[in-house]
Amino acid sequence: MTCRAGEAFDAERAVAEVTGLLAAPVPADGPTAAEGDPATGEWTVTVGAGFRIVPLWEGDPLTGVYAPEWNDAEEAAEAHLAVLARVLGDRWGPHRTVRPHVPLMRWQGGAPVEPLFEALFAEDLYGDLVVWGPVAAGGRWIGLTLGHSDGDAPLVLAALVSERPITEPEDGDGPL
Repeated sequence: MTCRAGEAFDAERAVAEVTGLLAAPVPADGPTAAEGDPATGEWTVTVGAGFRIVPLWEGDPLTGVYAPEWNDAEEAAEAHLAVLARVLGDRWGPHRTVRPHVPLMRWQGGAPVEPLFEALFAEDLYGDLVVWGPVAAGGRWIGLTLGHSDGDAPLVLAALVSERPITEPEDGDGPL
């Protein structure tokens, strides 16, 4: 669960939060750390060497939900992502899609992966990344992703900022 549980999707708020990531503090190095709300423990942010990830929206739990309601929930989440991508694309131009399948396979096999991907996977954010960059004078990159951990868990839309390029690793690349 995230700190966004129970909140309705608000595109204007989400766009403001994504844009705000360009000025958000990002550690230059150090360990990756996920933080939770002090009262509830719900995920609020993950920071690591050169990046910050935040939840923007969390859907309803899918416990006992089957098609067509399941399909409706997925379509609604994908529509939220598309709205944000369209608005941000108007600001920053076309995005690129970065598929996480190579680092995900490595991570599931116990191999090391880039800390950004490891942090995404730790929050069950397995979806493709919608990426722009660099978009700021400091060379920061912005990404959006949609995640879903298992059959009953809610869908989660998250944003990230990175001081390093967000690229799709090739199958033959060395350890990430």
